[in-house]
Amino acid sequence: MLNVKRTIIFAMLAAAMIASGAKAAQADSFGAISISPQNGATGWSHSYSSRWEAEEVAQTNCDQYAGDCRVAIWFKNACGAVARGPDGWGADWGDNRRDAEYAAIRSCEKHSYDCQIIRWQCSGAR
Repeated sequence: MLNVKRTIIFAMLAAAMIASGAKAAQADSFGAISISPQNGATGWSHSYSSRWEAEEVAQTNCDQYAGDCRVAIWFKNACGAVARGPDGWGADWGDNRRDAEYAAIRSCEKHSYDCQIIRWQCSGAR
């Protein structure tokens, strides 16, 4: 009986260690999207370990195509999207691509009409 209890305790401890190790292995993943309000150029990033890195890469990528780029949205373990209309743009994030696009269009509609998604990106595997 004592051996059965030890085996059960050992199995429970092993399972707890495996579960905690799996959580530790899931590091945060950041992404960002930059936009040029003037011409709609975008730059993006995904799978970076910090917000700063993600924003810097997105900004650098956008700067190759326009001189007025700015970070529109950053996201962590999620997705982001930017929508643009004739009179403005909007950006937002969501737990998945669909939610991010929906939120970005709603954000854009506060400033413009006929808003369309011009860029979406998810951080990490989504």
